[in-house]
Order: sequence, then C-alpha cells, then structure tokens
Amino acid sequence: MDNLSKAQSEFLEMDEIAAEKSFLHQLHPLCKLLVTLTYIFVVVSFHKYDITGLTIMILYPILMFQAAQIPVHLCFYKLRMVLPFVCAVGLVNPFLDHVPVIQIGHIIVTGGFLSMLTLMMKGCFALMASFLLVATTPVDSLCAAMRMIHIPDMLASLFLLTHRYIGVMLEEVSVMIQAYSLRAPNQKGIHISAWGSFLGQLLLRSMDRAQELYYSMLLRGFRGEFLYSDVPACHMDSVLYTLISIGFFVCARFIRITQWIGNIFVR
Repeated sequence: MDNLSKAQSEFLEMDEIAAEKSFLHQLHPLCKLLVTLTYIFVVVSFHKYDITGLTIMILYPILMFQAAQIPVHLCFYKLRMVLPFVCAVGLVNPFLDHVPVIQIGHIIVTGGFLSMLTLMMKGCFALMASFLLVATTPVDSLCAAMRMIHIPDMLASLFLLTHRYIGVMLEEVSVMIQAYSLRAPNQKGIHISAWGSFLGQLLLRSMDRAQELYYSMLLRGFRGEFLYSDVPACHMDSVLYTLISIGFFVCARFIRITQWIGNIFVR
C-alpha cells in the first residue's frame, strides 16, 4: 500500500511540476516539441565512436533544467526504473567489437567499450530531453502541439487518455489490494497463487470502468477528437528559443566544439 500510494503521489507530482510558471513553462508547446525532437534526432545521429562530440550535447538539458527551476536529480529519480534498461542496451558491445580505437598510456580502449559509453549517453540524453518536455508542458498542451504537426488524432488521443487514466487504474489497484489485505490480514503482499485471478479481476474492472468513462465522454459531446485548450500564443521568445536551440544543435553536430575549446586551453 505504501508503494502504491507513493506511485500515485509521484504521478500527481508530475502534473504539478508541469503547471509551474517558469520561463520554459511559458514557451509555446509546439516550439518545445520541435526542439526536443530535433535534439533527440541530432543526439542519435552521432557516430558510435564520437564520444567527445556527443559530450557537448549535455549542455542543453542542463541549462534548460536550470531555466525551468527543476533539479536535475529529480529527472534521474523519476526515471530510475527506465535508466537501467537504457544503459543495459550497450553492455554486449565490448564483447562484439575488439578493434582498438584509443590508447591512453598502456590502456587500450576498444571500439566496443567506446560504443557502449556512447550508446548509454545517447539514451540518457534522450530521456533527459523527453522528461524536460513532459515536466514543462501540460498534457493537454502537448497533445495540441502534436496535432499541430499533424500527428494522427488517434495517437494524440491515446496518449492523452493513457496519461489521464493511469491514476484511475492505480485507484482500482489500491481498492483491490485493500480488499485482499482485509481477507488475508496476516499475509504480506499477494500470494503467488492469487496473481492470476488478481490480474484477471483488474482487467475486468478496468474494462468496466473504461466503458463507463467512454459513455460519459459521449454524453459530453465527444466525437473522436478532443478540443484542446489553454495553448499560449507563440511569442517572439518562443521563436528565439527554437532558433537558438536548433542552431546550437546543428553547430554541435557539424563543428568540433570540444576540440576547438581544447585547442584554446592547450595554447
């Protein structure tokens, strides 16, 4: 029960964070969506051995977290369940690629180890940018921005409904766990023999609740597309944010900024 209540509070906390009034929160959602997509595309496009060029891309999420007044550690805490899987993707690379790439003294760094680090950095940077977008943009505004770039309405509606009714499903799970605990007061957790029936009951209760919610939507005029509101106007600061951010991404991709900075300090 404690873990479930903690999950519910963390889920609601994201909506509270997205409703703040910092500089980044007040930018147009379409601009933030385009910048995030461009950032992820540029990060993924780096060569698998180009770890020095990729390192400069950390500046964008770090600076934007400061502008949004969101602690960086909050991002890693919220994504603690996803980050291990992202980092585990490249663990097999050192066993597949044994080609020497860099030699530091007597230590030889293989291409597999270097590509593993690069792949982990790409995954972490992409997750940080995605979290920054969700943490600074309400879901309704984000879905409206998705429709502006002609993402299919079905996908936008699915994203919106999934986000809205995760809390409903957590409430159903909470009720079922409480009922189970009252019937087995001395038992810790749910016995493995009851897992199948528990999941089956959760599925049936979720389907019934979803049907009731759908009927309620139809009675309120839903005809397959939501009318998104509360989207701020696109002012000059949003345009400048988009141009400067995308310009920085392009420069970081095609200009060896880290090497240029290193040459300055060496001289």
